[in-house]
Formats: sequence, C-alpha cells, structure tokens
Amino acid sequence: MQSRHILVLGGAASGKSAFAETLAEKSGKPLIYLATALAFDPEMRHKIDRHIARRGDVWTTVEAPLDLVPALGSLSSRQGCLLDCATMWLSNLMLAEKDINSAQTALIDAIRACAAELVIVSNEVGQGIVPENSLARRFRDAQGRLNIALAAECDIVVQVIAGLPRVLKGSLE
Repeated sequence: MQSRHILVLGGAASGKSAFAETLAEKSGKPLIYLATALAFDPEMRHKIDRHIARRGDVWTTVEAPLDLVPALGSLSSRQGCLLDCATMWLSNLMLAEKDINSAQTALIDAIRACAAELVIVSNEVGQGIVPENSLARRFRDAQGRLNIALAAECDIVVQVIAGLPRVLKGSLE
C-alpha cells in the first residue's frame, strides 16, 4: 500500500505549518523536514528560527530550496516527512529563472513515487486582489497551477484558516 500524502493549504500566518507538523508527527515514524526557505534578511531568519524551535529535536532537517526531487526520492516508507513549503520552493525557482513547468512535473512525479508519509504545506495566494505587477501575477498563476497539481496528487487536502482545519478532500480519520 502506498503511503498517504496530505496537502495543507492556507494563507500567510494561518497556522498551516503548525497544523502540518502535528499531522506529520502522528505518523509515529522518524521525521524529516524538507526546508525550502532561504533567509535573505533578518526577519526571515527569525521566522525560520521560530519554526526550528517549535519543531524541537525530533526532526531531521534537509535543506532543499531548489531541488526537492532527490530529497523526496531518498525517503523510505519507514519515515514521515513534512515539505514546508511548496510556495517558497516555487519562489526560489522563479527568482533563479528555472523552468517552472518542468520543475513542477518533476516534483509531482517525485511525490507520486515517494514512499514516505508525506505532508506538504503550500500557500493559497489566489483569494486576494489582482497583483499590480507582471512578476507577482505570474507567481500567483504558477502557484495556483502548482496547488491544483498537488491537490490532485494528494490523498487528503486540508485548508487552514485562523488555525482551524477544514478538510477539502479525503478524510483525516
């Protein structure tokens, strides 16, 4: 039987990462944290440090800001994994001027093949106003396409709003 894969969506500061950590910890397996964020400024460094402190010592962190495919491919069915987050990964790819479509296809294939219990965090960015500049609009559209692909691939999809989870697909039972 294939391990289940869960997508946790939400807006910025919605509580999605904390909720996703709780879901991953329920696996009872050794935990891998696939980190995609890069600390370009002190504020982001502080946010990353808060996440690390909240997780504690039970997690093994793997830094994967651009290439998630090898990291996902190295996981086994004896592990639980949290990928936090797909949005930062996409941002990193866009800033590095990578081919987004081929990277997304490779990521979805890697998720499909991943043997570990996998929880993926991603931001929902399409519920606000239309961005004023071209880069922001391209990012919003690419994030929407990525979230659609992730939701199609995952067994369970949960939206977190104000720290409250709402199951959109599947069941957490």
